Amino acid sequence: MGPVGRVSTESFDPTAFLRSWNFSDLPADERSRFYRETPRSDGTLLREYELFAVDREIEIAPGVFFPAWTYNGQVPGPTIRATAGDRIRINFVNQGSHPHTIHFHGWHTPEMDGALPAHQVMPGDSFLYEFDAEPFGVHLYHCHANPLKRHVHKGLYGAFIVDPPDETPRPPADEMVMVLNAFDTNFDAENEVYAVNTAASFYMHDPIRVRVGERVRMYVVNLTEFDLINSFHLHAMFFDVSRTGTTLTPTETTDTIMLCQGERAILETTFRYPGDFMFHAHQSEFAELGWMGLFRAEERSSGD
Repeated sequence: MGPVGRVSTESFDPTAFLRSWNFSDLPADERSRFYRETPRSDGTLLREYELFAVDREIEIAPGVFFPAWTYNGQVPGPTIRATAGDRIRINFVNQGSHPHTIHFHGWHTPEMDGALPAHQVMPGDSFLYEFDAEPFGVHLYHCHANPLKRHVHKGLYGAFIVDPPDETPRPPADEMVMVLNAFDTNFDAENEVYAVNTAASFYMHDPIRVRVGERVRMYVVNLTEFDLINSFHLHAMFFDVSRTGTTLTPTETTDTIMLCQGERAILETTFRYPGDFMFHAHQSEFAELGWMGLFRAEERSSGD
């Protein structure tokens, strides 16, 4: 059933990552170093971020360390979240050993794309990305320097959530970010470790706690390299699917979705019964190599 034991959460905690965006997991004084928001005259916000690339070893399974290239020292990188129409401004500093960029999925001008050789940020240099957050949905960002497969696989990616305009919000829910990823530990272009949010089998040992009867919204992004397809399957339940999250009306109801690299979806469900509900890739190899976890649905107590 995959790796046995727990990874250290000292430098990266997959449970905290689930429900953190815009550096909300950091203390207020430290958060202000990396994220600031300023109201604009039209009612939107200017959201300013500090992102940096840095080489760092990360623990992906108990005792297994991977020489990653990271955004802000973690894989996945910090989740960026805005409301449609907000202005995004990102000061990116390359502290790594190779040229890097940030390429955002969404609308922006060509010079902000981070995809061409001229867009590469050399080690020690910086670049200011600026664009409006649109369209609404669940998106992603990643390095687009060559060789692309190596920069993505080494860990330079993250989730980018754009909420609908304030006049048409999504219903309240317990929200969480789930990035599907994998690691080629011997660099033979085949993955040996699979996970959701980097740490193999983490949520088998530390189940994701949810409430019976409460809407759960999952922002699922596939950033697995070297495999053509990944998947998400939930046991004993079904969920509503909005692929890319660009519609407020679900497009299907199922218990399994398939995602190519870069594909993403918003999944919504409500747990009817208390207990542990397994979720995993419906490729058995992936599940057995770490892409497996549990939701723990708990009844509300009288004091809640």
